[in-house]
Amino acid sequence: MIKKVAAIHDLSGVGRCSLTVILPTLSVMGIEVCPVPTAILSTHTGGFGDVEMRDLTDYTIPALEHYKRLGIRFDCIYSGFLASTAQVDHCLEFLSTYGDALKVVDPVMADHGKPYKTCTPQLRHRMKDLAAAADVITPNLTEAAILLGEDPSYTPKTHADVKSMLARLSALGPDTVVITSVYTGDEAYNAGYDKNANKYWKVAYKPISAAYPGTGDVFASVLTGSLLSGDSLPIAMSRASDFLELAIMTTFSYNADVREGIMLERCLSHLTHDIVSGYELL
Repeated sequence: MIKKVAAIHDLSGVGRCSLTVILPTLSVMGIEVCPVPTAILSTHTGGFGDVEMRDLTDYTIPALEHYKRLGIRFDCIYSGFLASTAQVDHCLEFLSTYGDALKVVDPVMADHGKPYKTCTPQLRHRMKDLAAAADVITPNLTEAAILLGEDPSYTPKTHADVKSMLARLSALGPDTVVITSVYTGDEAYNAGYDKNANKYWKVAYKPISAAYPGTGDVFASVLTGSLLSGDSLPIAMSRASDFLELAIMTTFSYNADVREGIMLERCLSHLTHDIVSGYELL
């Protein structure tokens, strides 16, 4: 049977991110995506000027109640950008309703050492509650620091620092933690921790001098699809890291406007092939 995912994320009309990349990415991996939009935006908030946004906080619970009446089952609940603190409670209600589903939380709050303007201090505080209820969380380094109550601009200096962050995040509740965009010295990698196996993993990548919106959404989506397909954590991390590196390098080669995100359309077919390579113990 095809796995079914409830994707609780925003929908941005221009600029490849959130549901516009989650839907095709998981679909090409053979997984049905059922979008539960938290907000609708004319563009993402990274450089297009004033954005038209509609908060859909009043939609989430009625949608859940409809799914419950229909007896719809989900194999995974996967949340991302939230528009209000109330939506944290709505996500928790989804997680509680589908207790047997894989619970993936991408705590979209910040990047590059700074919180997003749309993410209030109250929402950042409540995101910790949501992360605690998850099986898998996928913060970037800035979001990991926020969840731990540390300076968002904190940069780990050693592998031991990274392992400490992973373990402390797992202690909040999730069995699996993946921190993206880790930099220690001259090395860039994505780091993961499997609490049940008590193993730490890393997958290195080559950084470039451009930052594209939506890359975290793509990474978390490939990781989720891979885990739902039965892959181990290091294999899932490697699939996500390798595919994202391919998509970023493809986009960079065309000198494309970074605001438009990665050129997913030219790369999606690669997800139908094995592209697993460089994972190693951290």
